[in-house]
Amino acid sequence: MNKKTLENTVSKMMSEPKGLLAMDESSPTCAKRFASVNIEDSENNRRRYRELIVTTPNLNNYISGAILFDETFHQKMSTGEFFRDYLEKIGILPGIKVDTGAKDFANHPNEKITEGLDKLRERLGEYASHGAKFCKWRAVITIGESIPTNACILSNCNSLARYASLCQENNLVPIVEPEVLINGSHDISKCDEVTKASLENLFEQLDIHNVLMSGTILKPSMVISGDNNKSRADVSTVAEMTIKRLSDSCPNDLGGIAFLSGGQSDDEATSHLNMMNKHNKDLPWRVTFSYARAIQQSALNAWRGDDSNQSKAQEILSGRAKACSDASVGNLST
Repeated sequence: MNKKTLENTVSKMMSEPKGLLAMDESSPTCAKRFASVNIEDSENNRRRYRELIVTTPNLNNYISGAILFDETFHQKMSTGEFFRDYLEKIGILPGIKVDTGAKDFANHPNEKITEGLDKLRERLGEYASHGAKFCKWRAVITIGESIPTNACILSNCNSLARYASLCQENNLVPIVEPEVLINGSHDISKCDEVTKASLENLFEQLDIHNVLMSGTILKPSMVISGDNNKSRADVSTVAEMTIKRLSDSCPNDLGGIAFLSGGQSDDEATSHLNMMNKHNKDLPWRVTFSYARAIQQSALNAWRGDDSNQSKAQEILSGRAKACSDASVGNLST
């Protein structure tokens, strides 16, 4: 582990007024999104779509790093240049999702455990040799009747810590993502309770595994009401409770925080982030974004696989990226 290398990468990833672009949807997930707008799922169409994203004018004004899926990381653009090389050339750090997905957790109905630790050391070495600067691993925590269990939280946090230590061994910054799902009718207090348990377990496991905090980025979900709750908390409450939970549960030397949008609408994702940064100027770490759908979905809807719509789609994507960037420093126009 090279502490200086890791901290330099974190500094670039957390530079104002930028955030991270999550474009690491697996092929099945990408297929579902394509189906929603009647685009044929094929490797070529996935390349065309992701090329539309990365060639959006001025994207590097708002995005410091892009999380790629394995296919995209090894894929060439229409110009013959690797996506990873093009991104680095325009000043966007290339990253890679390295977990292999959330699978059913044995003997724990309705809960998930993320897999991918087998041969991870070897895969990380390969990614690093091809220019990757950081990685991501997502754990899934579901709120429901009698869940999450302690076993689910502890097992997922242990995996996140083992992954993070292997990343740092290869001088790759780990993004640790303990996502508390928005799905359900729970209130914001229940989300806060589960988020507290998840974060406290996570940082305990990271400490046990000697993970360098200043070389690590947290990708949390916000403390928010379930999407089916009939009396959802307002923007100010979400922002206040989220910042309080992070302040109470995260170490001051953490490299940075980059939220997932987690099923929120575009406006919700930016409004919540903006409110947090507008009223909290003295936090020990930067609070920014690592969004996928909140940046890409409206552009995909406009493109629909038709190159004649590319300019319009890129204009929309650039606007969404700028809005997220503005929100990351509390300057979003309302």
